[in-house]
Amino acid sequence: MFHAMQQPSTLHEPQSKLQFIEPDKVRTRFAPSPTGFFHIGSARTALFNYLFAKKYNGIFVLRIEDTDRERSKKEWEQDIQENMQWLGIDWQEGPNKPGPFAPYRQSERKQIYKKHLEQLLNEGKAYYCFCEQSELDAYRQSLISANKPPLYSGKCRDLPASQIKENIVNAKSYVIRFKMPAGKITFDDILRGPIATDSENFGDIVIAKNLDEPLYNFACVVDDFLMKITHIIRGEDHISNTPKQILLAQALGFTSPKFLHLPLILDQQRAKLSKRNPEIMTAVSEYKKQGFLPKALINFLALLGWNPGNQQEIFSLETLINEFSPEKIQKSGAVFNPQKLEWINGMYIRQISLGHLTLLCLPYLINRGLLQEISPKEYKITATDEKITFEYLCQIVGLYQERLKKLSEISELADFFFKGNLTYGAELLIWKQTTDKELKSVLDKLTKLLSKIKPLDWSKQEIEKIIMPAAGKLKDRGKMLWPMRVALSGQKASAGPFEIAEVLGKEKTLQRVKEAKEKL
Repeated sequence: MFHAMQQPSTLHEPQSKLQFIEPDKVRTRFAPSPTGFFHIGSARTALFNYLFAKKYNGIFVLRIEDTDRERSKKEWEQDIQENMQWLGIDWQEGPNKPGPFAPYRQSERKQIYKKHLEQLLNEGKAYYCFCEQSELDAYRQSLISANKPPLYSGKCRDLPASQIKENIVNAKSYVIRFKMPAGKITFDDILRGPIATDSENFGDIVIAKNLDEPLYNFACVVDDFLMKITHIIRGEDHISNTPKQILLAQALGFTSPKFLHLPLILDQQRAKLSKRNPEIMTAVSEYKKQGFLPKALINFLALLGWNPGNQQEIFSLETLINEFSPEKIQKSGAVFNPQKLEWINGMYIRQISLGHLTLLCLPYLINRGLLQEISPKEYKITATDEKITFEYLCQIVGLYQERLKKLSEISELADFFFKGNLTYGAELLIWKQTTDKELKSVLDKLTKLLSKIKPLDWSKQEIEKIIMPAAGKLKDRGKMLWPMRVALSGQKASAGPFEIAEVLGKEKTLQRVKEAKEKL
């Protein structure tokens, strides 16, 4: 029987699993394969490893597992690194930060793996398998038909050395298999407690395509040991790999790190989060494009499976480092709630200074074609060629700082400030059962009242002081305030009419009220 207990522990005493941690000696790693965009699940895994390392004043390592030559792409690696840096999940050792255990790309570590593969072969703990794929497929299907696990038959396990040599000389294709020891293997997961399985469930797994192409389970065992990784935090979908990796480590004479398997991220139907789900974006780069702030996304990711134990929901990265503890990670799946993310993002948007927020919103206004940049701090409205200042833009953005859930919304919410003529139907001006005659009278009244305000006195407060008494006399103030809002914005929902009028200025305000009357 094989045992790989991390520390003496029971399920009732989770604290004991961490009491032996030595500050300054913790080393965690995030080891993505660059075969696709950096997604939400990977970001959470990277974050939890980062928080754990920082909590104990340890080292966080980025290792690129690019042994899959066909699927690994440099652009995906770049996407991973750029978005990790955008989120603020920085690493101390990695591809662009050489450390004592470089290189940190598996494609650059082939000789290291070859040495350890040869070690297992020489010690009789691994062997060459020359079975053809068609033969393996047929045997696999026969096992499945008989309701048996589709494991390797072991046909090549004890081939004579002479036959192995002959096959290699004749360039017969092969893979390298690990001689799986028989018995039970138990490891103590920091979160889940003891997990036991029987090695007969695995069979002799393939650990390399050849001496120059190791596969995942083998390469990561070698790297984790040589890079002195102390704790591996990863998704629960890796639980089945852990016993295999522990047995491989034992065969190589390595000690194994401690393991913590995070709960899956689920969609709102409690299915595993998938990039095929149209309701939830999975690429971190898409959240960046949509105008989610990195601090908000970090805050949200931390709460996917981790609970601080109180009602607090807003956490800075520094606070997360201080508060983070593996004991507060839940075992059940974490539901991804897009509305919660938008709420958190809105909270962070409201904390930003108006000038900074305006700078962040600018690209969305420019990309929408509403604005053109003439020079720093000076812009031109595309539709009218009117020049405006950065300060004017700040006024516009300021109207929506309390309403924005993501930065990209600014171009839709505030687009009417950057248009010449507004396009909307006359029926939108009507409040409840107001007749056309009443509406025309109200717009005439608005024009007279607004015209009385001197340009130097034009302000939200002065406009409100003039309009509100007149609106009150109509018994239903909506009869005046609603058409005023629509006339100025062309929208059903917008900032308040007095705030809009203040930013538009007297001339534009009167012009838009006039255009509203012409629609009747």
